[in-house]
Amino acid sequence: MNLFAIANQHQTIGGKLARVNWPLLAVVCLIASIGLASLYSVAGGSYSPWGQRHAFRFVACVGMVLAIAMTPLRLWMGLAYPAYAIALLLLAIVPLAGTDALGAKRWLAVGGLTFQPAELMKVALVAMLARYYQWLGSERVSRPLWVALPLLAIVLPVVLTLKQPDLGTAVLFAAVGLSLMFLAGVNILYFIGGIAGGVLAAPIVWSRLHDYQRRRIEVFLDPERDPLGAGYHITQSKIALGSGGLSGKGFMQGTQSQLNFLPEKHTDFIFTTLAEEWGLIGALGLLCVYGVMLTLMIGMALRCKNQFSRLVIAGTGVIIFVYAFINVAMVTGLVPVVGVPLPLLSYGGTSMTTIMFAIGIAMCGYVHRSEQVRRGDIGGWF
Repeated sequence: MNLFAIANQHQTIGGKLARVNWPLLAVVCLIASIGLASLYSVAGGSYSPWGQRHAFRFVACVGMVLAIAMTPLRLWMGLAYPAYAIALLLLAIVPLAGTDALGAKRWLAVGGLTFQPAELMKVALVAMLARYYQWLGSERVSRPLWVALPLLAIVLPVVLTLKQPDLGTAVLFAAVGLSLMFLAGVNILYFIGGIAGGVLAAPIVWSRLHDYQRRRIEVFLDPERDPLGAGYHITQSKIALGSGGLSGKGFMQGTQSQLNFLPEKHTDFIFTTLAEEWGLIGALGLLCVYGVMLTLMIGMALRCKNQFSRLVIAGTGVIIFVYAFINVAMVTGLVPVVGVPLPLLSYGGTSMTTIMFAIGIAMCGYVHRSEQVRRGDIGGWF
């Protein structure tokens, strides 16, 4: 078969489906299934109110992933900058017209639909940086001007998110953006200088934190400081983790979750619920599944021949890793409590849709991994 025939075969639906990373999709389905079982358990043996919606959303999102994977890669490259601009505009609108919830404005309501613009920005930021570095070329990535532009694109959503306030998502933006800059080849000296600057600026940052953010850090350092107030979440979480022991109490037998001592058991603290029921063995098993998922994504990125695909896949992997790391570290008391769900496991429509949309674009990059993209192929200045 000649090269033209092979290229033509890859453009057909069947050819593209054959290039989908099915093992990755299988691991994604496994994580979502574990989430469904956990939501069934915390609801007292019922798929209502969380499990049924979780399952329906996930099935719809799997279809979305496959549909996105079949679309031309250049479509997502062309939408990268407009998507970032729209997400940034929506973030700027949140403090003015956002919906109040628990003392923060993080949601926008349009008709009967409520969504978090910060979730849209997670995908838009990755796509925008991936396109930027596809255009820039490796020879200029470490020049000051070309470092300043993506740095500004990262700082803007971080600042707007801190105003909501949402420290957890701001940290996520910074981690994902800086990781992509590093993977694109930016000189490591910039990162060393940034770390040094961050250490020096720590007192200023502390003075500008909101009261509840300072309280979370103080409680993180000493949970007994306010055991029935700010320290309640982490105290109950640690009790649940300890009561699970090595092999757990069994499915639907966790006392902390079943007796409602554990707060947010279906969202931010779902890992604690699982660890109480399945013990250390179950918790480590879940972390290994996430590890397999990230390993598959690293392999996908390494096989791509264009920078956009590599960075979109890597960026999606970084989002999932940072989400999982912060959530698990939070519920185990290694970092202060912030509102970060466990990817594909926690209940939440916006979070799941965002993660699956990102996986869809990453899968599109992998399906088109052999495609060569030149600087002038997309049009526009960048």
